[in-house]
Amino acid sequence: MVNCCGLLNTNKEPVPLKSVEVELEVRDHVTTVVSTLNYENKEDKPLEAVFVFPLPGDAAVCHFSAKIGQTHIVAEVKEKKKAREEYDDALSSGQQAFLLEESDQSPDIFSLSVGSLPPGESASIRLEYVTELAVQADEGLRFCLPAVLNPRYQPQGSGGSEGGNVQVTSVPASLVPYSLSFSARVSSPRPVSKVESSCPLDPLQYHTEQTQATVKLAAGHKFDRDVELLIYYKDAHQPTAVVEAGQASSQPGTLMGDPVVMLSLYPEFPPAVMSSVALCGEFVFLLDRSGSMSGARIKSATDTLLLLLKSIPLGCYFNICSFGSSYEHIFPKSVEYNQKTMDEALKNVEEMKADLGGTEILKPLKHIYSQPCIPNQPRQLFVFTDGEVGNTKDVINLVKHNSGSHRCFSFGIGEGASSALINGLAKEGGGHAQFITGTDRMQPKVMQSLRFALQPAVVDISVTWDLPKGVSVTALSPPITALFQGQRSLVYAQLTGQSSEASEGCVTVKYSLAGHPSQNQLHFSVKPAVDTGLTVHRLAARTLIRSLEMEERERKGEEDGGVKKKVVELSVQSGVSSAFTAFIAVNKDNSEVIQGPLVRRNVPTPRKMGRSKRQRGPMSGAAPVMDGWPYLGNFRPAATASDAAVFAPLLGCLPRLVPMSRAAPVMNRLMSCRMPMGCSAPVMDMWLGSSFSESRLPQQPPRDPLLQLVSLQKASGCWVLDPALAAALGKTSEEVEKPKPASVNQEVWATILALIWLHGFQMDAQEEWELLAMKAVSWLRAQKASCVTECVEAGNALLVCNVQKDALGI
Repeated sequence: MVNCCGLLNTNKEPVPLKSVEVELEVRDHVTTVVSTLNYENKEDKPLEAVFVFPLPGDAAVCHFSAKIGQTHIVAEVKEKKKAREEYDDALSSGQQAFLLEESDQSPDIFSLSVGSLPPGESASIRLEYVTELAVQADEGLRFCLPAVLNPRYQPQGSGGSEGGNVQVTSVPASLVPYSLSFSARVSSPRPVSKVESSCPLDPLQYHTEQTQATVKLAAGHKFDRDVELLIYYKDAHQPTAVVEAGQASSQPGTLMGDPVVMLSLYPEFPPAVMSSVALCGEFVFLLDRSGSMSGARIKSATDTLLLLLKSIPLGCYFNICSFGSSYEHIFPKSVEYNQKTMDEALKNVEEMKADLGGTEILKPLKHIYSQPCIPNQPRQLFVFTDGEVGNTKDVINLVKHNSGSHRCFSFGIGEGASSALINGLAKEGGGHAQFITGTDRMQPKVMQSLRFALQPAVVDISVTWDLPKGVSVTALSPPITALFQGQRSLVYAQLTGQSSEASEGCVTVKYSLAGHPSQNQLHFSVKPAVDTGLTVHRLAARTLIRSLEMEERERKGEEDGGVKKKVVELSVQSGVSSAFTAFIAVNKDNSEVIQGPLVRRNVPTPRKMGRSKRQRGPMSGAAPVMDGWPYLGNFRPAATASDAAVFAPLLGCLPRLVPMSRAAPVMNRLMSCRMPMGCSAPVMDMWLGSSFSESRLPQQPPRDPLLQLVSLQKASGCWVLDPALAAALGKTSEEVEKPKPASVNQEVWATILALIWLHGFQMDAQEEWELLAMKAVSWLRAQKASCVTECVEAGNALLVCNVQKDALGI
């Protein structure tokens, strides 16, 4: 009989994972993460525990070990098929074995198998990885421990290689039956100014004049969000070079035996170039409308599209595509941006809902790439998604294949967004990745990426090395394809040989910006630093492994297996996991054979509350489906077909009870209520009348004042003097019209008022409206209007502001 005390999953099965302990060691912009997973078998049978969990997509997993009693076993990296066979053979012979492998479909999902854990036995699993911290818009460095793993959508007909599809067992975050502890130690040559998080933290503790700090996650983490840290240094983001000595036990001339240098480059562009924006380009916005985007996510995304559509310069081209199980586009092909096309697009955006089913992103991407590029209009692709797809590598391959014709900017929305997908899209598409989690506002991050897209493209990028005589260099990173102002570019290289003369080297990054050749140089010592471990080597190995894996996927179908063999050799040599290898550990010291049948227990990972995605597309002729639930028109779904039949007559009842504009909220409420089966329409009328009243229906929240004003701007950049503008400014029409100087036309006056209001009341959101304000200023200058100074003074008096004319840019 199964003992049903202790940790239980949703099926009332005992869960052998008791706790997860995570320790973070941050050195400048690189971090080492050590996770300890503690298992205990409280059942009366030997167990196999399988735990599928997320890791950062760019993590270099470099250590895996197990401790059972006093026995400590360190895993080895082996070719994946051999590792699986060795694991299965060990379990078949009654031995204990441990297997850690990366998913074939996505590098940010791992599967940990703990085999033959005897009754009453405990095991402690230690997992270690290293990763770089991403630079944020506000110069913070972001670390994210993915605590949430949402089910990944598998498109129809897709399938990974044999054995490659991991099955995720997940439960709502509130039901996760194990605990998490998290601590971080931060050190840097520069003082640590602050550490922030989306999760509650204990107070920050400083050490050594603020160049070191420690912080802990407050007790009681609910697994309802990823654990995100934002680390801020004083005088951050200076170009640096770290040279790390090779491993003494490795052969000189190999990656692990030679010194490796990691360069952090932060290009600075001329201010004159950065203050200008491109007046051409094709902007394609690709929006995820799958069921998991419902609620606040789709609302935030459509609000962001409003800002984007108002900020595009005249003369550009644009289109908006959206996708779920199928895909739609507003225009058959990209159209020129003007008042008519902007109005049509905005009308469609206002009606967008998260009602297109699953997350098939590959098909709309193929459609976009099939459209011919417009001459002299560089294509810029913006992808908004919660990142819950199962064919991550196929999607990234497609973007890389088309990287010569566009730049791709990606946005991961919500907890559990796949870092492998979001970062991979931007990296292979020569763009920039952003993550929007917790209470983050999407708009400022997206508008930063739009500013990047409107910057002149950096072309002809090259990296040259000047090293002492006797020292040669081998590049380990792929060529740099994109540079953005203030954003870090990392370069890894292997240094071979020694020099008895000079100890200084120099690297030069050359590029062309707006037709002007530019360069940045960094001088560094080639002498390896002391006591740095092998962190840089492992990150370099991970970078090279990912590049080779991409090359192997591009060669899919060809007979030559040389690239795969090289990946396996590099992975084994460096001890860093890959798509073709796995960590395997077998307890050969245990002479006792474990008796009895092995019971498998899947350890659940947390997912966000709500229904999980369905795993296949709808069958031909099936009812519309979203998130695995049949839908009734545009209303929230009933649970079964019989329920849908019961609720169908309500469509005729609702107009008699509530306005049709309020019908959807009523239907949503009905789906969670109990009602007698088979009741007639009159009975439903009576039931509805007693269950709902107009006062109980949810009220639409007032529109954000900034978005209200922005929505009134014309494509040209101006505003029109009308009652809607007056209301947005908090005035009556008469109050707005009366102080207008007689010689100034209404549009000039309206536009100056809007700019004063933005500068006077919305400076904390300047990142969101800066580009559309620049467009308004350009329009004002083109009007060559007189009495501008008088207008600014009158506008300040009306709005009770004190905004200077120079601050407005006019």
